[in-house]
Order: sequence, then structure tokens, then C-alpha cells
Amino acid sequence: MDFLRPDTVMDLNNIRAVLIRMEDTIVFNLIERAKFPRQPSSYQKGGIAIPDFDGSFVDWILREEEIVHAKVRRYQSPDEVPFFPDDLPEPILPPISYPPVLYPHPNKVNVNDRIKDFYVSDIVPSICPEGEQKENLGSSSLCDVECLRSLSRRIHFGRFVAESKFLMERETMTAMIKAKDMAGLDAAITNSAVEKQVLARLKKKAETYGIDPNLMSSPNHKKVDADAVVAMYENWVIPLTKEVEVEYLLHRLDQED
Repeated sequence: MDFLRPDTVMDLNNIRAVLIRMEDTIVFNLIERAKFPRQPSSYQKGGIAIPDFDGSFVDWILREEEIVHAKVRRYQSPDEVPFFPDDLPEPILPPISYPPVLYPHPNKVNVNDRIKDFYVSDIVPSICPEGEQKENLGSSSLCDVECLRSLSRRIHFGRFVAESKFLMERETMTAMIKAKDMAGLDAAITNSAVEKQVLARLKKKAETYGIDPNLMSSPNHKKVDADAVVAMYENWVIPLTKEVEVEYLLHRLDQED
């Protein structure tokens, strides 16, 4: 996605192509995480003692990496939404003047806390066996960070979907936004046929990428539970993406007003 060319960014076909590629990233990240047990202490505040930090081990790694990535201007990109926006330093690289593609203040739409909650409470237990391996706490937590980042980027990309649909149906959506018609906006952005295609495609990817062909006769040949991946999209990713889209649209006219 070339954010220096707004005309290509707002092409719904381009957006869908990016979302399809994100599926691959998410599936592979989940496969990597599924190699380790659940590691409950890594998600508990104080589960692993960290000097001068009041949070979990995964939170600490996530924040420290975001601080480094912010210095190379990762979070100036329109498609990035940090988990710790208040802790980020200024970049050491010169800023990039991106043309406006989202309005008015897209980073106000931030559901990362909810993403982290469902990931820890629902996704990890559905793909990882019970238990804890102290020797692999670092490795599993780094996998967690990659999973969280890829899920966050996918869900917050709903802002681009919402903007594209707004530009295509400006008059209709403007009326719904002014009326604060959340149900109408939700119906306008929903394409049930596309959602079914997404789930079917995701199941095939999880089944294909998540099977070791050399171990087909083994009961442990599956690297990840494909049904769990599909359920994650159906119960969390798609609904939360639509919430992001509706929330974005509700504030779409703020700057114009």
C-alpha cells in the first residue's frame, strides 16, 4: 500500500488485496505461537518482576519494541496504531509528508486494549496447550507481540475500508452520520457474502499452512487448529473491524464541521 498515492489507497480492491495478504501473516504468526504452551505468567501483571514497570511481561516487550520502532517513524504511517501511544518518543528520521487519507484524527480509533484482551483470554487458550515453559517465556512472548501487531493492523485497517465506502456513498452515509445512525452505518458497511468468503479462505489457509506434510500419519501433524483460527475471525476480528469502521465514520464529518 503506497500511502503517498491516496488514489490507490482508497481503491477498495487494493484494500481487499492488502487484507488478504494480512491473513497469511496472521496465520503464520499463530502457527509460531502455537509451538509453545500458554505461559500464563507472561500475561499477568507482576507475573514476572520487571524493575520500574507496572504491567505484564508481554506488555513490557510490546512497549519497549514500540519505543524503538517509533524512533524509525513506524507510527507516523497511517496504517499503524500503537498499543502504548503515550510512551512513544519522536522519530530520529526526518518525517514523511503523507497526503491525508483518513479524516479527521484516525488514531483516536484505538481498540488495542480489546484486541489484547481477546487474544489472551480466547485465542491463546484455543491454539496452545496448557502449561508453562520458563525457558521459552522470551520466545513465546515475542510471538505474542507479533500476533498482537498483525491483529491490530488488520482490525484498524477497517478505517480505510470505511473511508473508501464513505467516498463511494458520501450522500447516504453523511445523512446517517449526522443522525448518529449506528445501525444504518453497520448495515451499510456489512457485506455478508464477502465475510463468508473470508472465513472459507482463512480455513483453507490455516489447514494448508498449518499441516506438516512429512507428519501426515502422526496425530500431531497439525501446527495450529484451523477451526480456532476461523472462530477468531468470525467472533472477534470481523466484528471488531466493523466496530472500528462505524466509530471512524461517526467522526468522519468532525473536521468538515
